[in-house]
Amino acid sequence: MNSSPERMSQEQVARLALAICATAESLGYTLSADAAELMADDLAEYPAKVVAGALKSCRLELTGKLTTGAIMQRINAADGRPGKDEAWSIALSAADESETVVMTTEIQQAMNAAQPILARGDKVGARMAFLSAYDRMVAQARTEATPASWTVSFGFDPNRRIAAIESAVRSKLISHEAGARYLSDLRIAPISQDGQAIAGLLTGTVVQPTEANRARWQQLKADLLAVRRRKSIQQRWDARRERRRLAELKAAHAAKAEKLMRKEHSQ
Repeated sequence: MNSSPERMSQEQVARLALAICATAESLGYTLSADAAELMADDLAEYPAKVVAGALKSCRLELTGKLTTGAIMQRINAADGRPGKDEAWSIALSAADESETVVMTTEIQQAMNAAQPILARGDKVGARMAFLSAYDRMVAQARTEATPASWTVSFGFDPNRRIAAIESAVRSKLISHEAGARYLSDLRIAPISQDGQAIAGLLTGTVVQPTEANRARWQQLKADLLAVRRRKSIQQRWDARRERRRLAELKAAHAAKAEKLMRKEHSQ
């Protein structure tokens, strides 16, 4: 579900303002009605149950004054979106085409931004691009009060598909109904010939791809071999350049030491 929840009614906003005042008093100070109304209006885009839970956390955890920022921090923590490091780990799992991964919309979109960099072998650069995009997308979703939406990205391994979906249901990332639909589809839909061939590349079980894909895969194999050859040549050049650099550095140190020795003898 990607649509934002309905805004609280005026009556709900009024009750929220009272709850904010009461929370402030429980923290040892009085909040003006005007300030409480402003805070309630800022929070009216979020589900009443989530805001109520955030206020409870503030009463239990805060030692200073109640602020909209403190409430928002707890609302954001309750929306179910993974932290950026966990999100990157999920995204990397999704890059393995045998794995079935359950991910949020923001993880999927951020990985789309990082994938071209990851494909070049720059894992550090890909991670930086992913984290930047993920932070931006999560901040925008939270500003718009958009609930977290989890989707399933299917891999080739049928056993891992079922395990991933069952785990997602247990973790309440997807509903029991959605999980049952996914599992039902998986159990009646056979894996295609091409899907079996791709899985066979990983398992060692030889299954010929369809005629339509055979030529394309042969070209892909040739391209991969060419990339490996170029990489091997580059590595040899890099190693040669490094040996030359070390030899020059060693010669320079030797010359400097000899110069110092001549200077000492001449004194």
